[in-house]
Amino acid sequence: MNYNHQVRNDGTTTIKAVCAVVLVCFTFLWLYCFQADVMYVAQHVLSGGQTRYHRLWGAVVLTALLWLLQACVYRFVRLRHRTHALTWYPSMMVLAMLTSVNADIDRHVTLGVWVWLAPLLLILWFLFVWIARTVQPFEDNRNFSSLRRFWLNLFIIVLMIIGVAACGNTNAVFHFRTHAEVAMLHGDYDEALRVGERSLETDSSLVMVRMYALSRQGQLADRLFEYPLVPTSDAMLPTQQQATRLMAYPADSLYRHLGAIPRRAMQPMDYLRAILRSGQAKPAAVDYLLCGYLIDCDLDGFASELTHYYTVSDSLPRYYREALVLYNHLRSHPLVVYKDPVLDTDYKDMRKMLATCRQESERRSMLLENYAGSYWHYFLNFKNNS
Repeated sequence: MNYNHQVRNDGTTTIKAVCAVVLVCFTFLWLYCFQADVMYVAQHVLSGGQTRYHRLWGAVVLTALLWLLQACVYRFVRLRHRTHALTWYPSMMVLAMLTSVNADIDRHVTLGVWVWLAPLLLILWFLFVWIARTVQPFEDNRNFSSLRRFWLNLFIIVLMIIGVAACGNTNAVFHFRTHAEVAMLHGDYDEALRVGERSLETDSSLVMVRMYALSRQGQLADRLFEYPLVPTSDAMLPTQQQATRLMAYPADSLYRHLGAIPRRAMQPMDYLRAILRSGQAKPAAVDYLLCGYLIDCDLDGFASELTHYYTVSDSLPRYYREALVLYNHLRSHPLVVYKDPVLDTDYKDMRKMLATCRQESERRSMLLENYAGSYWHYFLNFKNNS
């Protein structure tokens, strides 16, 4: 009798320990490794910029609080054996709610579906707890081994982890944006450019963040088209309609980098032309304006503005040289005559290669394989899609 009782207690203790270790580790890693930047933005918005979320201490404190919540739940429901993992359910639901930050949190704060989903989930949990507590006194430990109890608890844990992952914000572009903004707040522009660099997903806000980071590194005209872009210059700066916006990084810092904070809402190209005409612009504004013309595929506008700020020579940034070669091949009477033997040969080879493609899909594949990251690749794709 005593021996069997000791085995039962040991099994229960093991299950409690396994549940605690797995779910505490998951909670900490979920907050520290995957959701830290989202939590940073959420706290910044909710506090009006008055407080900041700390990656390490935020994860530690929240994990400890959720563990404490589980301990309180356990003291209340006293679930052991097969269903002990259910005592972690409220903690996991709170974790899911905390990390289900909407990408529009800076526009409006709302509980969204949690208004009705949270009560529903709690009702279902209370139902399962009631059933488990009713059955618990009649468990036949001889027919229901410790190993089977362990696997059932593990199954419940897996379901809760999947639920947290499904409810939490896992939008890749939103995570890229938040991570890049937090990196820029710490002055780490290399990290802001590294995040998501291999992904083809983007949006206008991510384009703006990357352009600013490239500009701060002095690489805007040499690396811009290495990244996926939204094909409009409206994505360069915060817009009046807020389709393009910053969530944590101050927009005033971006405008000061260019020269002046606008007194009224303006479209990016109008703003850049205005500060350049007024003499308020800093050198960064010149590349913003010229890259804006390139993003819009306005080669005539680009050529007419280029000579105001640059001497046309082989020392031009990469994309300006590629754009001028393309412009000279497309115009019979170009405003700016530019010759680069190497780029001219590459451009002619590209046209010959594309002429052999019979289908548009083959043409796109050939362009991507051989000219990805070049302005020619961007321009030809844009023209075909417009």
